[in-house]
Amino acid sequence: MTPMAVLDLAMQGLAVFGFILFFVLWLMHFMSIIYVRLHLHKKRSEVKQPFAQLAGVSLLKPLKGVDPNLISNLETFFTMDYPKYEILLCIQDLDDPAVDVCKKLLGKYPNVDARLFIGGKKVGINPKINNLMPGYEGAKYGLVWICDSGIRVKPDTLTDMTNQMTEKVGLVHGLPYVADRQGFAATLEQVYFGTSHPRSYISANVTGIKCVTGMSCLMRKDVLDQAGGLVSFAQYIAEDYFMAKAIADRGWKFSMATQVAMQNSGSYSIGQFQSRMIR
Repeated sequence: MTPMAVLDLAMQGLAVFGFILFFVLWLMHFMSIIYVRLHLHKKRSEVKQPFAQLAGVSLLKPLKGVDPNLISNLETFFTMDYPKYEILLCIQDLDDPAVDVCKKLLGKYPNVDARLFIGGKKVGINPKINNLMPGYEGAKYGLVWICDSGIRVKPDTLTDMTNQMTEKVGLVHGLPYVADRQGFAATLEQVYFGTSHPRSYISANVTGIKCVTGMSCLMRKDVLDQAGGLVSFAQYIAEDYFMAKAIADRGWKFSMATQVAMQNSGSYSIGQFQSRMIR
């Protein structure tokens, strides 16, 4: 075979690969659009069960450091319209500036069932799990909601999530998105989470691939306890993947909330975006 024939064959193979990739990407795109239109495009406040009978939820909030949006993000959890929930604020270090932010909100909303846990508990290599352990051990409700510090919610966000926790569902997660913020890096992140990422995230869940990010996950505590509790995931850095896997391995299904997991960190840079994509 001559060099030109080899080159011609290689170019044909590359063209076929490009066409297949193009087809797959558009298929993922249309699958995502159809799924969102049929399953997620619903009235936000639609309640599937009596409001007073909604299950109690223990919110685990891992905190480290502060940014300009931290207090406003946290405050949205204190003002949720939900009949029975507790906020468990978890901070590793006593001198962390987030302690003062939490104390300010605890004083402002004395009628909200909220507690502050400082010190964590060293149980493995995952710092997030170490930080959350005291809160998890003190949780009093059957549903636990692990939600990152940069997330902000609407008054009915928790109602939306618990409505998805039907009989055979063990985990409810939110599609990651980003709030409007100033700056090129923030805009770049919003473009990514509004185009490439949701196409992959939604189509993966449609096809049965367990694709879950841990920034906002509502889970059945008894199922996690069957898997050994939160401590059993401290040996992993990607704890969200292994928690989802443990729940799926026990026969439970996943459901996606109709509201997004709205990220709203107060400061951002190109370097932070690059590091996040690499991670």
